[in-house]
Amino acid sequence: MALNQSYDLFLIFIFNLSLLFTLLPFSFSQTVADAPSPAADTCNGIFLSYAYTSGTKLKPTDPKHQPYRFESVLTVLNNGDEKLKSWRAFVGFKNDEYLVSASNAVLADGTSLPANVGNGTVFAGYPMTDLKTAVETAGDLNQIQVQVKLLGTQFGVAAPSVPLPETIHLANDGFLCPKPSLRGKSEMQVCCTKDPKFKTNVTVEDEFLPRQSGDLTIMYDVTRTYDSNYWAQVTISNHNPLGRLDNWKLSFDWMRDEFIYTMKGAYPYVVDSSDCIFGPQGQHYRDLDFGNVLNCERRPTIIDLPLTKANDTTMGMIPKCCRNGTILPPTMDPSKSSSVFQMQVFKMPPDLNRSELSPPQNWKINGMLNPNYKCGPPVRVSPSQFPDPSGLPSNTTVVASWQVVCNITRPKNASPKCCVSFSAYFNESVVPCPTCACGCPRNSANTCRANATAVLVPPEALLVPFENRTAITRAWADLKHFTVPNPMPCGDNCGVSINWHLYSDFSRGWSARITIFNWDETAFPDWFAAVQLNKATPGFQKMYSFNGTALELNGVNNTIFMQGLPGLNYIVAETDAANPQKDPRVPGKQQTVISFTKKTTPSINIAAGDGFPSKVFFNGEECALPSMLPTNSGNRKGSTTVISILIAVLVFMLVQQ
Repeated sequence: MALNQSYDLFLIFIFNLSLLFTLLPFSFSQTVADAPSPAADTCNGIFLSYAYTSGTKLKPTDPKHQPYRFESVLTVLNNGDEKLKSWRAFVGFKNDEYLVSASNAVLADGTSLPANVGNGTVFAGYPMTDLKTAVETAGDLNQIQVQVKLLGTQFGVAAPSVPLPETIHLANDGFLCPKPSLRGKSEMQVCCTKDPKFKTNVTVEDEFLPRQSGDLTIMYDVTRTYDSNYWAQVTISNHNPLGRLDNWKLSFDWMRDEFIYTMKGAYPYVVDSSDCIFGPQGQHYRDLDFGNVLNCERRPTIIDLPLTKANDTTMGMIPKCCRNGTILPPTMDPSKSSSVFQMQVFKMPPDLNRSELSPPQNWKINGMLNPNYKCGPPVRVSPSQFPDPSGLPSNTTVVASWQVVCNITRPKNASPKCCVSFSAYFNESVVPCPTCACGCPRNSANTCRANATAVLVPPEALLVPFENRTAITRAWADLKHFTVPNPMPCGDNCGVSINWHLYSDFSRGWSARITIFNWDETAFPDWFAAVQLNKATPGFQKMYSFNGTALELNGVNNTIFMQGLPGLNYIVAETDAANPQKDPRVPGKQQTVISFTKKTTPSINIAAGDGFPSKVFFNGEECALPSMLPTNSGNRKGSTTVISILIAVLVFMLVQQ
């Protein structure tokens, strides 16, 4: 009897043991990372691999540009002796890839998926940004390795060929990566090691990476945190002496279903809580009044408040807020070179504890007529410190801080937003802004020529909109025997144009006149402009109607910064003429004469080109320049006066008709 009971107990034990082993693979499969490639064993640095796993042909059928689905895995493994902080990896896509999704990573340039990555892209870790070492984790692959599963569309590479990238390498500073090697036909591998010549002030013991410099930085500081929500302060700081933002718009992606409950110092461009009401947020926060929620978009756009809200106890009362979206360069006014707002962010499971904090990703900021900024991913830095609000001589440290670094870039095929015309005392004609300098409509082929060189015009033509210059331009061309194409060249289509005129040139010095025209319907308060004169800037003396200052940029003294005089730093918008039915619209305009001495630049040749700028900026945007300079054909002011009178009579007759 006792033997039978023992046997029964043994069977029960065996059954439970088998059940346990049946369940173990399921539970472990959720946490254990895939084993790295055997080649990783020989790497004592950062091992990267890109493995193509599968692909299928997609519709529509197109022999010249056939799309194919691709799936692949990017692996980054830390086999080194130091933690890899804020890992980044470059994948040199080359088959016009369109990336649909990527696990455990975001695009480092702030672009949201799906996105075109056919020219290669840099991935940044998210949510795991740092890779620990095998020593400190006992070889735990979940802490020393990340695998990014990629899904997208590539074009033109059919089976049995494999659409591998051109190259892969670590994008972090201080590493050397050789040319990748192939493992079979579907995997690319490389081992990156530390560069012994690279110098850094970061020590191994530093918990956070140091703050980086850039044209513009954004700080995301968590000031208060609770189980279900937290308060964050966002600080946008301009560091570029020629950078600027007007009516800034800031956008980012929430990655974990967060939503904005309330804000101070800024406001969502769209106030909408419907995504929460019909989404998981509404299921979790059943007792929350979503009528008070400001925004539930996955990618919200934030705008600044007007000046009238600065002292509003509900929406304002935040230092450096409420400036109508204007952020000036520090060279112009350091006190107005940053903008601040605060927001209360609600979280979702499983992040419902006060220590689970995750900043939004894929940041982007732009303005009205301003440079284009490209922003990197948020990087965890040491907590920011602010003066104690009580006035005590101490600092208050925030809970956690992340830094986003943005730099000015010129996107491929992007058009400028302003342009420049050249003229001189020794030539009667003006070299106008380039054709389609700021872009041209797609359907302009029947009305104007987008690829034709702009036709020289008389100075009076600069005072009227382009659509009203046809009669003046044709009359001038007839009198000067210029060839005019048919149809005529398209306009510059720029909201702002700048004329640089060589005013005089004598033995001891020279002068220029700059005129800024605003053809837009928006005025420009607190405007600024800058010109780069490669050889003449050291001779700059003064401006007569603007405030002018010589700037040294990147160690080179070749830039003159200018802005309006106090109380006059305002360019009005384009307005109707006194008689709108007959007369063309009138642009906003500001003008000054600039004097130079040749004492410090005795060898310059003003007429040959040294007196013309190599770059011109307006409100931070680099303007399009003419492709040629005025030629020295002799000063014929008498004939200019006669011709100008004839043109004026001709235009008057045309208007009367």
